[in-house]
Amino acid sequence: MSQATFEDDDLFGEAAEETRAEVEEGLEAARAELPAANDIWDTDADNVLGALNGLKSALDIGDATEQLRQAKKSYVLGERADAFEDAADLEAELAEVETLLTTIDQASDHAGDLATTVPQLRSDLEEVHEDTEDSGD
Repeated sequence: MSQATFEDDDLFGEAAEETRAEVEEGLEAARAELPAANDIWDTDADNVLGALNGLKSALDIGDATEQLRQAKKSYVLGERADAFEDAADLEAELAEVETLLTTIDQASDHAGDLATTVPQLRSDLEEVHEDTEDSGD
């Protein structure tokens, strides 16, 4: 059985390693929730509305936001405790995933807006063309 030490420096070092591992695991979990590239690119839809609804569904990020939040909490704790020898890589990875989540969220909002607008636009265009045909008689 190995001898456990209770020296502050040893305990702090272990805690720092565990905190870094928590950040890395959180980042990995957040990335795992992201949609696959082909899921947002390929479609089986028969029309634009189907494609937009499919895109909106494909842009679902599941628990990625919560996973990133947990990773950032661990990162902030470790950073403020000055527990990381080099945290630049973690900081960059957190920023990269956060930016990607923001982009995906915005794309989902745009797809949702278009999915709402396109049917109304189609209806308005049909009405305009019907009126044009009726006035041509």
